[in-house]
Amino acid sequence: MERAPQGADAAEAQGAVAGRARWFVAGGGALVVVALLAYWLGSSGGSGEEAASRPSATPTPSATLTVPDVFRRVGPSVVVIQAGKSLGTGVIAADDGTILTAYHVVKGAKDVKLTFADGTKAKAVVVSTNPKRDIAALKPAKLPEIVVPATLGGGAAVGAPVVAIGNPLGLAYSVSTGVVSGLNRSAMDGDLSGLIQFDASVNPGSSGGPLLDARGLVIGIVVSIADPGGDEAFAGIAFAVPIGVALGTEGDGPPGDGPQI
Repeated sequence: MERAPQGADAAEAQGAVAGRARWFVAGGGALVVVALLAYWLGSSGGSGEEAASRPSATPTPSATLTVPDVFRRVGPSVVVIQAGKSLGTGVIAADDGTILTAYHVVKGAKDVKLTFADGTKAKAVVVSTNPKRDIAALKPAKLPEIVVPATLGGGAAVGAPVVAIGNPLGLAYSVSTGVVSGLNRSAMDGDLSGLIQFDASVNPGSSGGPLLDARGLVIGIVVSIADPGGDEAFAGIAFAVPIGVALGTEGDGPPGDGPQI
């Protein structure tokens, strides 16, 4: 059995993996399957723009949940995003329906369309962006009858269980599980840093979706995968921007515009 690289070798190995990490957004040819789910009951930007709405004030859950419970709690907050030819995911982050997603999902798109969990469709405008952190906030033109914001907050610990919800390859509202594999990671040749590394399966179309802890709290926004084969397929390593950074409540690291794909 090979030993994990140590010291300088470990840093070099991490850099090699990070250099092959890629943003992932499904193109126009991807199969888009939008699930129309029944109602569930319950409940500053790098561009210089004013930050979007305050996070939901929903009381923070304290009990550990099963994965089905996490999905039932947070599923109504997850949104399918179609931005031009790009498919991605978003999460409702405030009572007024403001949605957090990955910036590269909506970058340069003139037409952003949303499908909420209950089937409501709406257009959206980008109201805040942080390209250095690959985060954007969207404002829907129309909201579902019942708006269910996710509960944001919470820290990540190595080895802790996590759940990812997204629309990989157009398979809407897919759920995967794993653990936090590492903290303060870099990706995209170092253009993104301070990331949460995790091993829950994500693929093109998952970008912008929530990374959740065992209490159903959004602890990160999914932004990229390690792609050593260059085929935009999951290789067991994915990255998320910590939610505090996504909200602008934690300091930014080194700037970087990141490569375009």
